[in-house]
Amino acid sequence: MASPTEIRKGRVLTYQDVPHLVLDMQHRTQGRQAGFVQVTLRNLNTGSSTNVKFRSTDSVEFCHTSTAKLEYSYIDDMGYHFLDPESFEDSVLPSEICESIAKFLIENKVYDILLVDDKPVEVNLPAAVEIKVIDAPEGIKGDTASNVQKPVTTETGLVVQVPLFIKQGEIIRVSTESGDYLGRA
Repeated sequence: MASPTEIRKGRVLTYQDVPHLVLDMQHRTQGRQAGFVQVTLRNLNTGSSTNVKFRSTDSVEFCHTSTAKLEYSYIDDMGYHFLDPESFEDSVLPSEICESIAKFLIENKVYDILLVDDKPVEVNLPAAVEIKVIDAPEGIKGDTASNVQKPVTTETGLVVQVPLFIKQGEIIRVSTESGDYLGRA
């Protein structure tokens, strides 16, 4: 057991017998009262978030975590399949966990997977991904007076606003945080 003052963003702790990822943490004090830690937690089983206060007298239990580099393979009824490139072991993440980031998952690319007690629970996306454009409408001739953009569709189904010069088949960099075009790859 550990003190709540050891809680840090990115760590995994057990709360109500379920592993939770710490999204945000603030240490607060109110006048002469004892301090407390305000924490935003995401349930790693359901994906829901909650705010929790831990008093300085409480104790918390941290989970054993590690990170593995796994290659995204495919999706089916069971979930999203990731393959260990060395042992060829298949790890499946439930659809609920990966739905929000599915547009950034590209087959045969390696991603960092957060493991809690050797069980995959979350995909850590890079800041930007390189995605191939599969559908790009032609720009209108003479439409270059200002910063005009057009929507293109990528290989993952993500629709991104890009400059007029981007053509079908090109590879572009896209921010995983905002989904915005960052440039050519």
